[in-house]
Amino acid sequence: MFAVTILGNNSAIPTPDRHPTSQVITYNEQLMLVDCGEGTQMQLAFYKVKRSKIRHIFISHLHGDHYFGLIGLLNSLSLLGRTDPLSIYGPPELEEIIQMQLRTAATVLRFDMQFHALLPDKTGLLLSERDMEVHYFSTRHRIPCYGFSFSMQRKKRKVIPEQARAYEIPAAYFSRLQDGADYERKDGTIVRNDWVTLPPATARRYVYCADTIYDEDLIPHIQGADLVYHETTYLHNLQQRAADRFHSTSVQAATLADKAGARRLLIGHFSSKYADLQPFLDETLPIFPHTELALEGTTYLV
Repeated sequence: MFAVTILGNNSAIPTPDRHPTSQVITYNEQLMLVDCGEGTQMQLAFYKVKRSKIRHIFISHLHGDHYFGLIGLLNSLSLLGRTDPLSIYGPPELEEIIQMQLRTAATVLRFDMQFHALLPDKTGLLLSERDMEVHYFSTRHRIPCYGFSFSMQRKKRKVIPEQARAYEIPAAYFSRLQDGADYERKDGTIVRNDWVTLPPATARRYVYCADTIYDEDLIPHIQGADLVYHETTYLHNLQQRAADRFHSTSVQAATLADKAGARRLLIGHFSSKYADLQPFLDETLPIFPHTELALEGTTYLV
């Protein structure tokens, strides 16, 4: 499964029923956390997300609604006895902030925290493991800010068992077929790999655009993505306020998704001034019909 679960969909100020930004990505029974606003660990507990399975945490930028929950989560993981290493990706200043917080509290984590700095001149491939690749890219916000592209593709070929048996290929050889090897029969004839296997499924891609003003430079990063998350802090009548604060509106998010040929759009990072989120859909759907609200506790398949 490759899916995104929304833990927080609000912008800077929490409300009783909406929380600052945080999302969990599930793939191959592994978990990655994207941003960690205030209250994230409470949301993890509420939605019964297994914190112990989180192996990577990506922090897009250093506005509080995207990382103020991080130190609390790290402390809790340590108190719960975590010993597996944890990788954190974020702006370089974040490492100093975490170490200062730990040092001030005389806290030593029980696990190895591996920090990876995000730098504007080194955007590109960030993580490659098994069936998952993560790239990062700059967005246009008031401070350095980054989006993340998560691409999942099973790299092994799919064996067609009946075809393989027809060529008398033993099951013990199937793993090599998955890696693309041909098979040599006892009489010396070669069974080509593509006779008995299918190519890996097409990669699926989720792109998290973080906080950003409307920026068509993002189009190459979201072109053709299966699912795109784009902020919609304001409805379009507050377009100027959005621009002044380096945020986007509903209409702008839908326009960008449409121009990029994305398949589906998730909108979130709503200002707390809006109690009713339906108007966001009312403004986006006429422009990009495949739009959904990023609702807390909801899981979206990629």
